Amino acid sequence: MTISTHRTTTYRPAVHVSSLLALFSSLFLTTLSAEEAKPNIIYVLADDLGYGDLGCYGQEVIQTPHIDQMAAEGMRFTQHYSGSTVCAPSRSTLLEGKHTGNTYVRGNGRLQMRENPDEMIFPEALQRAGYHTAMIGKSGLGCNTDDATLPAKKGFDYFFGYTSHTGAHFYYPDYLWRNSNGKVEKVEYPNNTLHEGDQYSSELVIDEALQYIEQQQDGPFFLHLAFQIPHASLRAKEEWKEKYRPILKETPLENPVQQYHYSIEREPKTTFAAMVSHMDHNMGLLLAKLRELGIAENTLVMFASDNGAMEEGQHKMATFNSNGILRGGKRDMWEGGIRTPMIAWWPGKIASGSETDHLSAFWDVSPTVRELSGADPQADTDGISFVPTLLGQGEQGEHEYLYWEFYAHGGIQAIRRGDWKFILYHGKGDRPRKVELFNLAEDISETTNLAQQYPEKVSAFSKELMNARSKPESPHYKFSTERAAPAAK
Repeated sequence: MTISTHRTTTYRPAVHVSSLLALFSSLFLTTLSAEEAKPNIIYVLADDLGYGDLGCYGQEVIQTPHIDQMAAEGMRFTQHYSGSTVCAPSRSTLLEGKHTGNTYVRGNGRLQMRENPDEMIFPEALQRAGYHTAMIGKSGLGCNTDDATLPAKKGFDYFFGYTSHTGAHFYYPDYLWRNSNGKVEKVEYPNNTLHEGDQYSSELVIDEALQYIEQQQDGPFFLHLAFQIPHASLRAKEEWKEKYRPILKETPLENPVQQYHYSIEREPKTTFAAMVSHMDHNMGLLLAKLRELGIAENTLVMFASDNGAMEEGQHKMATFNSNGILRGGKRDMWEGGIRTPMIAWWPGKIASGSETDHLSAFWDVSPTVRELSGADPQADTDGISFVPTLLGQGEQGEHEYLYWEFYAHGGIQAIRRGDWKFILYHGKGDRPRKVELFNLAEDISETTNLAQQYPEKVSAFSKELMNARSKPESPHYKFSTERAAPAAK
């Protein structure tokens, strides 16, 4: 697997971002006809898919021909980052256009986004620009909530799927939610028992997405298609597992260990591979539908994963080398936890077979889609539009740094500036406070901690970490070093 750490594109140094956005928006829109000026935009998000789980990113066993073809016809990003190392905060950065130091939802739990005008997200801006907006699959508006009224209040004309992230662990749900223009419907599946049944959620989600695209084909529309695959529980239909049994020759586990509430899976290798291939099949259906309707040339499709590869439901990252040469996975601040595959596809607009190592992150999506749609720019974003990279036109703005924070084990912060990556572990209990410093240009696998060799960098990064974030509005998001000491007895 080849992973770049230096930019190979030929863009000149960044200009002021707001000036760039205004200038390029004007140039871009004037070169298109009125009919083409507002492209359809589809943003697809996989769940816990590792950087190395796709063929176009080095996967050698799991077959992903449709996504590989999408990359061959579009642009592959090699330095794109998720918003966090776990689900809810990662999705909040995507929708809010801010990194986790400035979002409201900064961790997993029961917290959900508040109603407008708090946590304004970009679909609402697209609505004002004339777009019909939809979110289908796994909601990114919170974590463990059953509030199906929220999507309409946050800027989505249409919603179908899971409001609860815990509920999305189950591939045979007994119900899903539909919210169309504020009218809520509980869609029940009486023969489903969470881990078994006759209605497989991944099929329900893609069928709903294809139907939505047909209904909105006259556009413009924005669709956030959020797959739950390949998150545990591990569950795949037999026809997909059959494709891998001759390849993997897996001996079923006799006594698999029950993990959390995930299904007991006796063929974890076969099932995980089958799930990823089924997701790839669904991407093939999506792109084929756009071509069938004759709207592919006016539709931008982006595909990414919400965080790094997981080890749950009996799945092991090492089985398929899910993160390639990257260290760590989900819940880690190493590259394997936050670097994600990212593919952009737009026939006739994005050069086929192109690749970029432009440094980008989830919070760049909001300014990007706002620029393409002609929506109001976001005044408080941490992001920078990557439209110039997509279209190969204009000056590409660059980040001074990227920032993340996470709240396990006392809290972790990370920052990347240029080739340097700094991680601060606040420490808790038997996990001591420590720092790590890596030069990603020379050590992409983050094997050599350079903190002792560069104390001046450690000092500078330590200060920058705290300046990069705003005070969280929720008390849930405090590091162990920010919490009051227990009262003396």
